[in-house]
Amino acid sequence: MEWLTALDEEAAARRAAGLRRELRPRADDLLDLAGNDYLGLSRHPAVLAAAASALSAYGLGATGSRLVRGTTALHEELEDGLASLLGFGSALVYSSGYLANLGAVRALARPGALIVSDAHNHASIVDGCRLARAGRDGTETVVAPHADPDAVRALLAAHPGRPALVVTESVFSVDGDLAPLAELYEAARAHGALLLVDDAHALGVIGPHGAGGVAAAGLAGAPGLAVTATLSKSLGASGGVIAGPPQLHRQLVDTGRTFIFDTALPPAVAAGARAALDLLAGGDDLRAELRARAARAAERLEVPTPAGGVISVAAPGPDEALAWAQACRDRGVAVGCFRPPSTPDGRSRLRLTVNVGLAPEAFDEALDIILKERP
Repeated sequence: MEWLTALDEEAAARRAAGLRRELRPRADDLLDLAGNDYLGLSRHPAVLAAAASALSAYGLGATGSRLVRGTTALHEELEDGLASLLGFGSALVYSSGYLANLGAVRALARPGALIVSDAHNHASIVDGCRLARAGRDGTETVVAPHADPDAVRALLAAHPGRPALVVTESVFSVDGDLAPLAELYEAARAHGALLLVDDAHALGVIGPHGAGGVAAAGLAGAPGLAVTATLSKSLGASGGVIAGPPQLHRQLVDTGRTFIFDTALPPAVAAGARAALDLLAGGDDLRAELRARAARAAERLEVPTPAGGVISVAAPGPDEALAWAQACRDRGVAVGCFRPPSTPDGRSRLRLTVNVGLAPEAFDEALDIILKERP
């Protein structure tokens, strides 16, 4: 069939370019510097106990969307805890961080709006910008140079009087650098624009009590600002959240398609995430250990010290990155291997994530192996 032939040809081209991807069952005997369980909470006894109790009470799944049958007291408790930690009037939990970003961009970008998106933003934000344009005449996305408030100011100034939304990550997911959030907020407010911050890789890692990059910048609860995050990183769970003023919450519940038409987060996951949230808020010692390990890894790998737990190490090309990651795996270390088109700049690298759930000597052993296998 012609369409299968076309798919085979495209697969062959990806293979030739070193861009083929493989699904592999997780091997739990590897030293994990690839996952996002920064604080090691996914296996914490309190988290597992809360999830097990909810699993027994509610069953495996939520059995419906939040508006039909999926909302439980556990969901509302989690949302209250997230709103309190993040410093906003309300929070709404989604079944994934990806859906939260799609929903947030769509809700905040008014018809005919200009969306200014950082060049290194996550794919979920990119897709959110595309979704926001669908069926809306005049809505436009422009890509701003990475972490450049002056460029954002210039783009907004070129469209005076137009509704606008500036979108950025706080700690960027590929290179782990920190966005200049205070300057971006100032630029947005000077031109009447809203600012949306994806705090996925900052929640639990930086800020007072692990409240994230927005709180670290002194912007928690600020007007004209909303935050998204995932529950699958420092909280060790799954799901996503949008935090902002109550009016945004109302808009999302009434009109947000990625919320209304999606099955709710399982109650057991909500319960585990709520327990993890308490541990995260009191986890200053875990964050101190994460910072120490990140600084040690950056020094040994000769890369900049990251803002959070993401460490990016350049590889000569996609084939070399793949071979390097495989060599580490063969010696018992799991690392992230990022290649185009997943990288915003077209460069290949290993992405390491600090995991304080590993024993200190195991973490140092993993670094030894990564260095020894470096191309």
